[in-house]
Order: sequence, then structure tokens, then C-alpha cells
Amino acid sequence: MRTVIFDLDGTLADTSADLIAAANACFRGLGHGDLLHPVQDALTAFHGGRAMLRLGFARLGSGGEDEVDRAFPGFLAAYEDGIDRETRLYPGAVEAVEALRGAGFLTGICTNKPERLAAILLDRLGVRHLFASLIGADTLPVRKPDPAPYRLSVERAGGAVARSMLIGDTETDRKTAAAAGVPVALVTFGPEGQGVGRLAPEALLDHFDALPALAAQMLGAAA
Repeated sequence: MRTVIFDLDGTLADTSADLIAAANACFRGLGHGDLLHPVQDALTAFHGGRAMLRLGFARLGSGGEDEVDRAFPGFLAAYEDGIDRETRLYPGAVEAVEALRGAGFLTGICTNKPERLAAILLDRLGVRHLFASLIGADTLPVRKPDPAPYRLSVERAGGAVARSMLIGDTETDRKTAAAAGVPVALVTFGPEGQGVGRLAPEALLDHFDALPALAAQMLGAAA
């Protein structure tokens, strides 16, 4: 069956405000104050907790990986505490996934967010039931852009990699799809906007309303 796999942060949901708030809470706990801007650093937020910690520490003139590793558990605790304060699904996301499922597509999630936190967030947003698989950063020993998590997300959804595609928002997703040998559509409603076109994805997605038709075009008719 045809399968559409989604990234989570920056693709299905705008999680940047809660991610940055958690990073800043972590920095405050270390005595540094807020080091990240909730709007200007949104793109970094979508590259994950370690990327935000690296950026903040770099602004202090430090930021070695040992320092990031020590701070990361504090970031995760702060993020879990406020995981859905500001996070919202992007307009049309639920309707698009429901339309795909109604047309016979399988749907799943492959994210570089820790699996448990991803599951908590999807439950809080009320959409966990829409996805037949959920693969996180720690489900396997490797994470995106390694293709193994993507392949597992397709398999656990009940699909075949050869008839699947990825919906994402960053270079990581572009590289993941290329490594897996599948097409990718990158959304343009994140902080980089149309700039994601520089990554030469197979398609750009300007609004979720267009996804069902795009998936049918890219994956062909139902078997």
C-alpha cells in the first residue's frame, strides 16, 4: 500500500516556541539567562535540542559537546514539562492526514524527537490515532538522516518503502529521503519558507490542502 511518512517538528506541528522556551529554561538553570530568541531562532529549534544548546553556548563563547551532553537532560525535563503550551498543528494537517487515510494511504511518523516525548505530544494534540507508526530519535541506535528509521516507520505502518514518500521541512529530511531512495516533499510554511527549495526536493508543499493530490501524483494509483 501507498505510505506517507511525516516528520513532526516543523512539519506537522509548530513546536518551536516550546522547544526554545525549554532551552532557555535550561540556560537559566545554569545561570546564563535566556540565550535564544523565540522567532529568530525558530529554524534552529527544528533541528533539535542539541542544536539549540550548541547555539546558546556558542553565544557564550563555549559550546563543546561535553557541555551540550551535560545540559541535555535538563533540556529534556524542561521540554516535557511544557511540551504543549504553545505548540499547534499547522493549518489543514489533520484534515490532510484524514483525507489520505480515507483514500487508502498508510500514514506514520519518523522524527528526531525522542519517541516517548513524541508520543506524549501527539496524545496531547489528539492525533496519535491518525498514525500507524511512530519512530523517534532513540527507537533505533541511529536517527535521521540514516534511512533505517524511515524504513522502519514504513514497515511498522504496514507499507513498502518502494511505494512511500516523506513529508519534511529540513535538510535532514531531504537527506533521509535520498538515502532511502524515496521522494520527499518539503513544507514551505516553516521559518525558512520557500528557501527550502534550495534543497531540490521532489516537491514543495505550500499548504496541507494540496497534500492528498500531491501524494496521489507522486505515488501513483492504489494497487
